[in-house]
Amino acid sequence: MDEIDRAILRELQDDGRLSNQELAQRVGLTPSPCMRRVRQLEQDGVIQGYRAVIDPDAVDRGFEVLVSIEVARDREVVESFEAALQGIPDVIEAYRLFGSPGCLLRIAVSDLRAYERLWIEKLTALTGVTEVNSQIIMKRIKEPRGLPVDGLSRPAHTAPPNPVQ
Repeated sequence: MDEIDRAILRELQDDGRLSNQELAQRVGLTPSPCMRRVRQLEQDGVIQGYRAVIDPDAVDRGFEVLVSIEVARDREVVESFEAALQGIPDVIEAYRLFGSPGCLLRIAVSDLRAYERLWIEKLTALTGVTEVNSQIIMKRIKEPRGLPVDGLSRPAHTAPPNPVQ
């Protein structure tokens, strides 16, 4: 992946609806090679999809909670718990963690009452759940804006490639 690919990724993360023409202009390519690069990034799985960013309040999901959950440390229980999470649309992100807590969820519902119902009826009822702790989000300070693609992920001991002159 070179700097042009990274520029393509930065632009598409900022605005996934850019036309190929506009994208090509922004990254300094003509449209045909730009399209080839985008298709290659898609085929390689670097670009995994395109999504709309929705205002949570506009869809009555402005009440967000971070929930840490402890689950019994048994393979079948963990697999059952993770499968059950897939069926709860209010859980918009879920992560299995090393250590404690074993799982972290991000939940979006309409209000505190809706979260209480979810907590009672679904979260505490999931197989293997031994503890549920909730942190209500007061204010989102930094919005998810995509991943840095500036090439700094290269291991520190690796020297940068020598430019061909």
